[in-house]
Amino acid sequence: MFRSIVVFISLFFSVALLGQFRQTQTWSYDASQKEVKVGDEIEIIFRVALIENWYIYSSDIDPEIGPTPTTVEFEENGSFELIGDLIPIEPKKKYDDIWGADITYFSEKGEFRQKVKVLSKDFKLAGLLDFQTCSDVTGQCIPGEQEFVIDFVTVSSAEEEVKQVEEKAVPSKVNSQIQDKPTKDKAPTDESFDHLLVPEDDGSLWGFFIAAFLFGLAALLTPCVFPMIPMTVAFFTNSSQSRRQAVTKAVVYGISIIVIYILIGLLFTSLFGVGIANELATGAIPNIIFFSVFFIFALSFFGLFEIVLPSGFVNSMDQKANKGGFFGTFFMAFTLVLVSFSCTGPIVGTILIESFQGQVIKPVVGMLGFSSAFAIPFTLFAIFPGMLKELPKSGGWLNSVKVVLGFIELALGFKFLSVADQAYHWGLLDRDIYIAIWLVIAILLGFYLLGKIRLPHDSPTEKTSVPRLILAIISFVFAIYLLPGLFGAPLKALSGYLPPLSTHDFAIKAIIQEEIAKAQISSPSATKNQFPTKVKYDDILHLPHGIQGFFDYEQAVSYAKKVKKPLFIDFTGHGCVNCRKMEEYVWSDPQVLKRLKEDYVVVALYVDDKTTLPESEWYTSEYDGKVKKTLGKQNFDFQITRFNGNAQPYYVLLDNNEEPLLRPKSYDAEVSNFIQFLDKGLKEFAAR
Repeated sequence: MFRSIVVFISLFFSVALLGQFRQTQTWSYDASQKEVKVGDEIEIIFRVALIENWYIYSSDIDPEIGPTPTTVEFEENGSFELIGDLIPIEPKKKYDDIWGADITYFSEKGEFRQKVKVLSKDFKLAGLLDFQTCSDVTGQCIPGEQEFVIDFVTVSSAEEEVKQVEEKAVPSKVNSQIQDKPTKDKAPTDESFDHLLVPEDDGSLWGFFIAAFLFGLAALLTPCVFPMIPMTVAFFTNSSQSRRQAVTKAVVYGISIIVIYILIGLLFTSLFGVGIANELATGAIPNIIFFSVFFIFALSFFGLFEIVLPSGFVNSMDQKANKGGFFGTFFMAFTLVLVSFSCTGPIVGTILIESFQGQVIKPVVGMLGFSSAFAIPFTLFAIFPGMLKELPKSGGWLNSVKVVLGFIELALGFKFLSVADQAYHWGLLDRDIYIAIWLVIAILLGFYLLGKIRLPHDSPTEKTSVPRLILAIISFVFAIYLLPGLFGAPLKALSGYLPPLSTHDFAIKAIIQEEIAKAQISSPSATKNQFPTKVKYDDILHLPHGIQGFFDYEQAVSYAKKVKKPLFIDFTGHGCVNCRKMEEYVWSDPQVLKRLKEDYVVVALYVDDKTTLPESEWYTSEYDGKVKKTLGKQNFDFQITRFNGNAQPYYVLLDNNEEPLLRPKSYDAEVSNFIQFLDKGLKEFAAR
């Protein structure tokens, strides 16, 4: 079995890499205007699509540095005149150790533009593109040439120009109605803005591997993993008859964990599609199940009852272990993955999100990093089961550890219930109730550590040890930190884990901000741009910090056109931790808040909201062929099909023609970067 696993992984990566040497890029051509007249100036657009892990050098590189810049040579025919040089559109920049200088390049997709002047009715362009593509993964560079012909631009005669002017002066009623009607399904009208929707490069595969590895280490701290440690040690202590056999089985155990995570993760997303991670994260049934698991574990740790594996399961594992085969080892690895998935699932989901961007190698690398970090400690436990003997013997201290874990699991369990509560608008766990629960748990934990509370299996203690005292102090400090949250304090350190401030029954700051915003909107100076009296879904959805905005795209577009402001789209979610962090750490900054309130029309599109829409608003997605019935599913489908993204938070800036102003922005907790993003978008909007 070990050999089969190694062969499978080798073949997988070999096939993936061999496919990259056939062709590194493909070119396409366009023009800023397809119908022109003599004397017009237009832009010829050269677009290049690159295969994964390959990039092309830009045209603005000094040839003396070393790499070959992208250039274009036109065949002279007297029908055009070149204006300026070939311009790269938003290339990426990095310092290259090999060349010892900064270089600009494109990965995944790139775009170049050349401005020309039309000199005759027989306008035609032909020529040759010269370029170089390279890969940091394979270490190879390939020079390339591409011939092109631009023959799709037509030059109209004088009579045709007059006719076109007359038609534009009297537009038909039908066309006018179509143009004035905002729609979610409308694609950008100018393909020249497509490059803005290309996701930014996330960095090298090594960087992504390291990030996923750190996620794996974090997953080891989740409560679902703890019960598997003694089970692993016990299994390998009893099943290995020699040192060599113990090491072999331990290595197979670790590799099995890695392979299972990779295969299940990729198979899971390919079978159920892009929305399954979102559904698991915010669906009522999964989150209630997760809450129940945490709650039951907490009660067990408190000593109400003991959780034991079925005797049949234990006997079956003993029989497989006695046979000396590797099936039992693989079965143990599979059990570990299943038992821990209720805690590691959300972490795994953030890594698997890469597979929804059309990637192949990257999600495999991510899952490899995550599962490696997850597998290493258990492999060590399997190789050295004697390490358990070095630990202190079981006693009162071990039960105290279990009880402390019980308090932690109880607190964390409410997070799952809170996510479902927000998505379905049950109103059971508003922010103040949630904080009150955590406050009580923190206080009770502090008293327990001081010995003021005893549970069924606790041993009597006459003195409080130093570690218990320190933990008690930490618990009480945490409780004091939570206390202002009952009165509306933002509690920024917990912003990603608490319900949004808008669900708080008595948040003084939020109430003041909302009243100020209402006063500004109702002032005489704002009358001409009166904010709609009825905002769709504002009875169930809210924006933070008193921002007056929308929750429906079409309504927001209509208002943005009316007031002639750019549109700020916030793709967010009730269960999105980083969305809450952005709102509390970045949006709350006075400079950011001023820009959002005064310079933009804000629309928050919740991708996980479970509100069922009227049947007349249902539609079948062109992306996955499924009927979208809820507000969240429609918003999620909109984000995928229109803006090539599916992670949250995801911020998009649009002009009044619903075209992107800049490349969309994802999570970035640096306030200055977000201000720059908003200012740059506003500048581009003014220029258009």
